[in-house]
Amino acid sequence: MIRGFLLFLALLVAAPALAQTYPPLTGRVVDLADLLTPGQEAELSRKLEALEAASSRQLVVATFPDLQGRTIEEFGVGLGRAWGIGQRQANNGVVLIVARDERKVRIEVGYGLEGIMTDAISSRIIRNDIVPRFRAGDYPGGIDAGADAIIAQLQAPPEAAEANARQAAAAESGRHRRGGGSFLPLIFWVIVLLFVLFSMIRRGIGGKRYRRGRRGPVIIWGPGLGGGGWGGGSSSSWGSGGGSSWGGGGGFSGGGGSFGGGGASGGW
Repeated sequence: MIRGFLLFLALLVAAPALAQTYPPLTGRVVDLADLLTPGQEAELSRKLEALEAASSRQLVVATFPDLQGRTIEEFGVGLGRAWGIGQRQANNGVVLIVARDERKVRIEVGYGLEGIMTDAISSRIIRNDIVPRFRAGDYPGGIDAGADAIIAQLQAPPEAAEANARQAAAAESGRHRRGGGSFLPLIFWVIVLLFVLFSMIRRGIGGKRYRRGRRGPVIIWGPGLGGGGWGGGSSSSWGSGGGSSWGGGGGFSGGGGSFGGGGASGGW
């Protein structure tokens, strides 16, 4: 809940995603951080191509030396939109993003897959399949294991995919309860309540000094209310031309799918 609120704030601040530049889309695997050998990249590309042939869903793996000052959340949603991963009408794309220098990883999920490739599923894959291998210095192993786990969820029968999502959500909820994370939303709302009370007291004391007039509605965004949003980041250059590449890398291109911030992030 609190992660959704923080993500909303990050994406709101980084609204103009389309104004940002991103490296070209050159294939199903874009390994700018050089974490994979040519053979590993070719094998992974074959897996991702087979996924699309079997299900029409697109998974792209992208590694970067750094995020050039952006958070991986704002970078991820902006990248997914710039590359247009997934079909335009189905929005059935996923991007596995690795930021080497920041030691961050993210699974960015298109709108159309958020029901089965949930935040909880994405978090579990990062936590169990990717991060332990990254911590051991096995970047190819972590990338491959993460891609395999994503592919398995995307290719699972609907009943199995939904059961996996429910199980992951229950496990994630249990982790938050054990970790005591529920106090953060409470603290937030206490601060909001104190602010409102203070404002009411000030109006009561000094009301005669202010001219009355119409006021618009006050909208308070808080934990549990945020989620997707608009993404982007600082205007930076990758040295390889701005924008996305449609049709690079042996004819592969995104299909125009869109993203709204679904997925999960982690670090090692």
